[in-house]
Amino acid sequence: MDPRRNPYTPNAGAMPPVLVGRRGEMEAFEVLLDRLRAGRTEQSMIITGLRGVGKTVLLTEFGRIAADRDWVAIEMEAAKHDDDRFRLELARESRRALLSIAPRQRWGERARRAARILRSFSMGIDPDGRLTVGFEVDALEGHADSGFLDADVQDLMVSLGEAASEHQTGVILLLDEIQLLETSQFEALIVAIHKTVQRSLPLVLVAAGLPQLPALAGEAKSYSERLFRFPGIDSLNDDEARLALSQPAAELGLEFLDGAIEVGLEFTEGFPYFIQEFGQAAWNLADAPRVTASDAEQARLVVEEKLDTNFFRVRLDRTTELQRAYLRAMAELGPGPQRAAAVARMLDRTTQQCGTIRSKLIEKGLLYQPQHGDAAFTVPHFDRHLKRTIPDLTVPPIRHRHP
Repeated sequence: MDPRRNPYTPNAGAMPPVLVGRRGEMEAFEVLLDRLRAGRTEQSMIITGLRGVGKTVLLTEFGRIAADRDWVAIEMEAAKHDDDRFRLELARESRRALLSIAPRQRWGERARRAARILRSFSMGIDPDGRLTVGFEVDALEGHADSGFLDADVQDLMVSLGEAASEHQTGVILLLDEIQLLETSQFEALIVAIHKTVQRSLPLVLVAAGLPQLPALAGEAKSYSERLFRFPGIDSLNDDEARLALSQPAAELGLEFLDGAIEVGLEFTEGFPYFIQEFGQAAWNLADAPRVTASDAEQARLVVEEKLDTNFFRVRLDRTTELQRAYLRAMAELGPGPQRAAAVARMLDRTTQQCGTIRSKLIEKGLLYQPQHGDAAFTVPHFDRHLKRTIPDLTVPPIRHRHP
């Protein structure tokens, strides 16, 4: 089939041609916005899941739903930045949000106050006032200028929520990869959202990240479990995966035969990103008007090679020899969560000797802890990749430090 017409979208965060299996999350989000608009409180939402399950896509869809309800979105992707860089990015997005709430000529008292607080918030990182150029306001002394990130972010978010309420709209902070925030930054957002809830303001945080987020939020603030809901999203069930794979092609005149669909379901295990990769490869290999089981088997090989040289490799390239051995030992034990003691035995080491290795892999986002003492891959099918590319488990020797 003509690759120019290929409907599949195996890109980071790209909207798939058919969005299925997420109706419950979207309905919960709509309820959240409607309750806040009505002046009622509701828990913010942090979506968790493995890589490739569609968290970023869901955030994008939330942004569309919010825009349809005339809400203003602050969209950010978290990164390993220091507090000044975080403050700068939040200030920049808050400026855009304030102007979206209302143009400067139509600002009410609360919006003008928010502009003054934004000026205060950004003074330390933007002394020339470029972030607030054209606002024609002075900083509001004593607000968002303490130098303490949690207090200053709280002042800024409360002021935006008040401005939004004054102009009969709301603000949604959409934050992807939230596990990458420094503890001080995560804590500042939690404190700010707590204050907007106490004041029944139409400002909400909806974020996405890896499965360790509930634990990270609890470590940042003990009341987080009451402030947030943590819906987890996973692979699609067979009916949903079948629809996501076959419908885009069917709409353009290409039919997946039952045998081809079964190959696709078995290979992808319903993970949305893998479905897009498989669908794209199968389309490119097929002759109209159908995808056969033979086409599907060829597509599987094409996708495996592509994943090995791109999707998986960029993650494995960031590891040391010993870290790769730890991952390969986990793969040998199976795709699911593995006990630290079992992995250590595979490496002929103690759990204490492997503790730092495991911590570094969690820090790099390759592992997470489903529960204390366990570790699991954050990337689906990573165990398969490790077995294909590292056929034998080789344990590096312990390097002793000489005095």
